[in-house]
Amino acid sequence: MADDALSSVSSMVSSLNASINNAVAALQKSQSNQAIGEVKTYEKTVKKSPLNTTGGATDIGVLAKNTTRLNVASTLAANDKVDFYKFKVTSKGEATLGQVGDDGLRIQVMSKLGTVVADSDPKAGDNYDSFKKLQAGRLSLDKGDYTLRVSRQKGEPEKNPKNYAMQLVMGNYSQDYDTTAKQPSKGDTGLTLTTGQQAMLDGLNSSISSMNSIQTGLTGTQKLMGSFSLFV
Repeated sequence: MADDALSSVSSMVSSLNASINNAVAALQKSQSNQAIGEVKTYEKTVKKSPLNTTGGATDIGVLAKNTTRLNVASTLAANDKVDFYKFKVTSKGEATLGQVGDDGLRIQVMSKLGTVVADSDPKAGDNYDSFKKLQAGRLSLDKGDYTLRVSRQKGEPEKNPKNYAMQLVMGNYSQDYDTTAKQPSKGDTGLTLTTGQQAMLDGLNSSISSMNSIQTGLTGTQKLMGSFSLFV
């Protein structure tokens, strides 16, 4: 239904055109990540926390080497400064990050302690070099918890919403996990749930059902491009 769509859906396709060629070229470098057998696809739709902190990060799943591929699609809404996503790496290995979306976005990967390990900002020095390695599937991530931080590049007007989709994989994969992250409900402060209630909600969000409507074995490029069909 239209009311369930992400903000600014009507302009999503046109806003992607400017950056799509570069995104596809970057993703083609990671085609060594291949599907193993019949890929099982799981899908969930969640509402992002209104708290713009790592504590309110949206859980996108577990990155298991040669097993899982994590996909998330969302919008950095107008006047929203940052989106956070968390994932867990089960063993050390070389990871690949693919992305498509509007120009003007900054992507950072942070450790559990908040240390930036990769940054898409060309002025980020060694962290930018690490980001390029991550895009090419050559950045090794240790076992542990990580956070993806999505924000606007310096100078980008906050009034402009930014649409994006990201993908993480480590080696090959046999399971696809798709997360559609919608905006929080109007008036939601994120401070009304008790610890027990939040734990219950997290459990429900993690209980995702198997989806048969998505073709198995899609390349990273096809997968991310296809994710935008969820919103139109």
